[in-house]
Amino acid sequence: MLHLTAVDLKKTKIESLVIPVCEDKEIHDDKIISALIRDAMKIKEFKGDKGDEVAFYNLPGVKAVRVIFLGIGKFENIDLEALRSLVGKAVKIVIKKKLSEVFIAVPSAKKIKREMSSVLEAMLEGSYLGNHLFDKYKKDKKFKPVKKISFVVKPDELKKYNRISSQVTTVCQGTVLAREWVSMPPNDKTPERLARSMVSFARKENIKTTVLTEKKLKQMRFRTMLAVAAGSQNKPRMVILEYSPKGAKQLVALVGKGVTFDSGGINLKPSAALDEMKLDMSGAAAVAATLITVAKLKSKVKVIGVIPIVENMPSGSASRPGDIVKSYDGKTVEIGNTDAEGRLILIDAISYAVKKYKPQILIDIATLTGACVVALGEKIAGAFSFDDKLAEDIIFSGEKTHERCWRMPLPKDYKELLKSDFADLNNMSSTRYGGAITAALFLSEFVGDTRWAHIDIAGPAYAKKESAYCGAGGTGFGVRLLVDLLEKL
Repeated sequence: MLHLTAVDLKKTKIESLVIPVCEDKEIHDDKIISALIRDAMKIKEFKGDKGDEVAFYNLPGVKAVRVIFLGIGKFENIDLEALRSLVGKAVKIVIKKKLSEVFIAVPSAKKIKREMSSVLEAMLEGSYLGNHLFDKYKKDKKFKPVKKISFVVKPDELKKYNRISSQVTTVCQGTVLAREWVSMPPNDKTPERLARSMVSFARKENIKTTVLTEKKLKQMRFRTMLAVAAGSQNKPRMVILEYSPKGAKQLVALVGKGVTFDSGGINLKPSAALDEMKLDMSGAAAVAATLITVAKLKSKVKVIGVIPIVENMPSGSASRPGDIVKSYDGKTVEIGNTDAEGRLILIDAISYAVKKYKPQILIDIATLTGACVVALGEKIAGAFSFDDKLAEDIIFSGEKTHERCWRMPLPKDYKELLKSDFADLNNMSSTRYGGAITAALFLSEFVGDTRWAHIDIAGPAYAKKESAYCGAGGTGFGVRLLVDLLEKL
C-alpha cells in the first residue's frame, strides 16, 4: 500500500497528486512542483496557511488528473508532526473523493532542516494511519481505504530509503490492530474472546503464547485480579506472550491493563461515563500489538507481555468496598473503591512477571486514572518512574512518535495516603487529590528492585472525534512509542 517512487510527473499519468505548500518559504527541490506551487499561490483563497486547500484539474506540464495543494503553514512550524498530520489529512481527502490511489510530493529534507529518513517515516505514518477506517459494524460502507499511496522522491533517495516503507507499514499495522481491539464493542471482546484474538495474531508471528483460565488463576492465587472479575459472568483470562530472539541480552516485560468493560463494579460509574468504558483495555491492546510488531521486525530484545483481562461488573458475587484480598506477592489490599480496579489486576500481573521472568526492565501501560486526564489533558500520557534514564528514554520516544508523555513525580511521602487500618495497603488514596500519583505509587509497591515505569494513557488512548490521522475511537496509543523504545534498548 505504501511506496516510494521517483516517477516522472511529466510522463506518468496520475489520478491525484498532493503537494504540501509552505506559507512563507519554498520547501521543494523539484522544478515542476515548484512551478505548480507558484501557480497555486496566485489564487486569492490559497496562501499556504495551515488548513488551506485548493485543487486543479488537468494542469499543463504534468499528467496528473488533479493536483491538490495543501497548506502546512509557516516555515517555523514545520515539524515531523505537522508533516504526519498533513499527509493524514491528504489521505482522508482522497478517501472522501473515492479515489483509489494518490501520489504525495515529499518536501526537501535539507530545506526543512530535517533528516530525510525522519521526514519519510513521519509522512508514511500519517498516510497509513489516516487510511484506516473502522467500519466493521456498518452495513453501508460508504468509503474505502486508498489502495495505493506513493511518495514522490528523487531517484537516489528511492534507492537509499526504500526499506522505510516496509518498516513503517509493520509498525502502523500494529497500531491499527490495537485501535481495532479498543474500538470493538464490549459484547464482542469478553475476556475469553479478546484473549483468543490476541493469541491468534501472536501465533502467526511464532510468539510463544500461554493463557491462564479462571481455574488456573485460582490455583496460582491471582487473588486481586480475581476480585475484580468476581462480579462478571464472563470469566477472566491472563495472556502471556513471549518473544525470545536468539542471542538477546536484554529482557523487557510489558504489562497491559485489560478491562474489557469497566462499569465501576459496586461503585458504579455515572451513566455519562459508561458509554466509552470499552476503552479500558487499551493498555492490553498496546502490549499485545507491540509484541506482535517487534516479532515482525525481528527485534533483538527479548520481550515478555503479561496481560490480565477481566470485566468489571456489579452483581451479587462482586467484590465490595471494605473487602480485603491477598495479592499474588502476599501483600493484603483493602478495596476502598471497586472502580479503582485497574491497579488490582496490574499488581498481580506485575508481581508474576517480576517473580517468574526477572526482567531487567518492566513497563506497565494502562488507562488507569481520570486524574491523569485532569492533569495532562486528552493528548498526553503520564510517565512515572524512579529511574531517570528509563523515564528520559520514554519521553524521547514519545516526542519522536508524537505519542507524548510527561514525566510525573513520585514523592515517597504520598505513600502515606495509601495506608489502611486493616490491611497492608488500600487501593484508594485517603484524599481525592493527586490520584494519578498515588495510583502509580500503589503499583510501585510490587516491582521490587526492577527498573520500572508506569505509563498512564487514560487521556490519549481514545479519541472522541476524528483527527488528522486517526478516526474516532481507539488511537492505538503506545504501540509506536513502545516499539521505538524497545528498538533503542
